[in-house]
Amino acid sequence: MLGVSGQSVMSHKSFATHYGLPFILLSDVGNKVRKLYDVPSTMGLIPGRVTYIIDKQGIVRHIFSSQTQAERHVEEAKKTLRELEKEK
Repeated sequence: MLGVSGQSVMSHKSFATHYGLPFILLSDVGNKVRKLYDVPSTMGLIPGRVTYIIDKQGIVRHIFSSQTQAERHVEEAKKTLRELEKEK
């Protein structure tokens, strides 16, 4: 499992520790992944925040988009991962 964000590696470590994330966060230098997934920006200035849960077969199983609800991104991701684990 991976998370991708344009934030710095140090920022990722702090965020992952704070929220107890069970996966690795990668830094998207240059926003290349963001562009591939066509993540919109807010008012053309602020990078958008979208969480995608993609299964091992490459199927997008969940999308959550919110610029302001950082904690909900974590909750949605953990909930979806638990549901996927039950499907095994």
